[in-house]
Amino acid sequence: MRASVGDRIVVKGHHIGDPDRDGVVLEVHGADGGPPFLVRWEETGHETLFFPGPDIHVQHFEHAAAS
Repeated sequence: MRASVGDRIVVKGHHIGDPDRDGVVLEVHGADGGPPFLVRWEETGHETLFFPGPDIHVQHFEHAAAS
């Protein structure tokens, strides 16, 4: 699993009716874009160091090149 700063992490609900959780990747701590990721969760604004499991996916966004 790879992510870049600004990508969105989405964790699917574990049970029927459970909402999905999503957050923005603030930092990537692994080699070559790998985990762990520092994520700010949208519903709470809380920031956590996140080690993704099989129930997540990453929404990749194009990022502007640094000048």
